Amino acid sequence: MTDDPPDWEFSERDMYILRELSADPQRSSRDLADLLESEYGIDVSHVTVSESIRGMRDAGVFRETIVPNEELFNFALFEFKFNPEHFADSWHDAMVSIRDDRHTLFYFLSDGEYQWKSVMMFPSRTAESRWIHDFYKDHGDVIQNVRNSVVHNVLKFKTDPELFTELDGERS
Repeated sequence: MTDDPPDWEFSERDMYILRELSADPQRSSRDLADLLESEYGIDVSHVTVSESIRGMRDAGVFRETIVPNEELFNFALFEFKFNPEHFADSWHDAMVSIRDDRHTLFYFLSDGEYQWKSVMMFPSRTAESRWIHDFYKDHGDVIQNVRNSVVHNVLKFKTDPELFTELDGERS
């Protein structure tokens, strides 16, 4: 991941492609080309559609990842509060440990008292507890507290296709 925004000039076609892929990520470039023509009046070849998708992916416009069904793993939200006394010496190793851990699905920085947050997946609550114990053993000097919440009854897990209509002129 990079801190730089994607270097991509969105065409109207690109926004429609993103909308349609969001609605059905398995849609082929041939199907997308047909859909672009029938629904939006845009006549392009499936090769052009494929090149556009590849270009957007390479530019970092979207990411692809495999997310297991929530019935296979226990999902949890972890929030990490710092111990400022040891932060300068130990923060980087702790951050890399969370970011690169095989259990981490999503890791981000935020404001407030708990500034690092992650969504993590574990095969059992026992494995989750063991991870917390091991994390404190390895990085307890920089972390004052780990707050974790069970994520259950996931009611929505998708990007609404209509969100991509906001790319036109809404970016700052």
